[in-house]
Amino acid sequence: MVEAFKVTGGKEIKGVLEVEGSKNAALPIMIATLVEKGTYILKNVPNLMDIRTLVKLLESLGLIIEKLDNNTYKIENRGLTNLVAAYDLVKKMRASFLVMGPMLAHCKKARVSLPGGCAIGARPVDLHLKGFEALGAKIDIDHGYVDAEATELIGNKIILDFPSVGATENIIMAAVKAKGTTVLENAAREPEIEDLCNFFNNMGADISGIGTGTLTINGVEKLYPGEHTIIPDRIVAGTFVIASIMFDGSIEVKGVRKDHLEAFFMKLEEMGVKFEIEGETLRVLSKLSDLRGEKVTTMPYPGFPTDLQSPIMTLMCLAKGNSEIKETIFENRFMHVPELNRMGAKIDVNGNIATIKGIDEFSSAEVMASDLRAGASLILAALKAKGVSIVNRIYHVDRGYENLEERLRKIGADIERIKVEV
Repeated sequence: MVEAFKVTGGKEIKGVLEVEGSKNAALPIMIATLVEKGTYILKNVPNLMDIRTLVKLLESLGLIIEKLDNNTYKIENRGLTNLVAAYDLVKKMRASFLVMGPMLAHCKKARVSLPGGCAIGARPVDLHLKGFEALGAKIDIDHGYVDAEATELIGNKIILDFPSVGATENIIMAAVKAKGTTVLENAAREPEIEDLCNFFNNMGADISGIGTGTLTINGVEKLYPGEHTIIPDRIVAGTFVIASIMFDGSIEVKGVRKDHLEAFFMKLEEMGVKFEIEGETLRVLSKLSDLRGEKVTTMPYPGFPTDLQSPIMTLMCLAKGNSEIKETIFENRFMHVPELNRMGAKIDVNGNIATIKGIDEFSSAEVMASDLRAGASLILAALKAKGVSIVNRIYHVDRGYENLEERLRKIGADIERIKVEV
């Protein structure tokens, strides 16, 4: 038996959805506590399966972790007792590979299994390894594990072939205590990377160029652990904003950082959406019927985020006229299209371009989430469809949305977690 969501759509939804802390900021920052001995307090950490998986991995390396409340963790690093990140933990989540950089920084040695994660395309770790080699590490790949070792890490100029988020984070964590200066060019610019850099600088690191494509990291001998609050999750915020648009602005969204989602909001405005933001609270002022089709191309930050491609596709299905989405980041990220089409959508895929013809409404159906964000897009469709839909493989959704069904139920959605036969 596995879990699924049973969604009875077409209900009135009204209320407030609050955005949790960013999963993609919390994971690297929790991993960054491997770099230096001391006690860390991390606040606004989302209560997600990926976080719980990471806690097990970090504990296996020697960290002592205590959950102080639902979203606050105390992490003690008294020195690493194990330098092997095993396959059975790393396979569950790609972000686990990020332990290599901080382990090299702390102990000059690491053995890490090659990673797993969502099946949305090839995401090789070669950029991470080239970065470590540039800092003086010797790399060896054997039997599915990467061994890295360095007598000393020394700053260097590193130019990434692609602005990879994971490679940027891993190299930052390796370089913060390296001797001399590291200049990382074509670095990823995501807000989650800014949060990681701010976390380190608050501890006494010397990182400049934060938020740009060129990071300059002057290595320091020691860092001084303390307290840090994780930024809100911009992908959850975007998903909730789309939900609000689909229900004519009846959902108020708290925890929206507009500066983290500028390309997303520009695209919504082009589609005819009107909204107001006070502080970090957003209200949609337009109706779903005001929407018209548009073109979206996913791009590395600050472009339109690939993680919001599937949720906005669900919205585009209900817009007037035709829309088009060009996916440039992951080659397998249209796996939700056949599932949306089962719910009455009219989407054609040609290579990396999806063409969407507007429909009046979704119909209920049994569907399957192929990845985390695809799961969110199917739940959005199911909430609008009249009748009962079943969304299978919701373990994907649990990896990125905290207690989603409880929060949706509180604002009127008819959604429940059920057991189904495999």
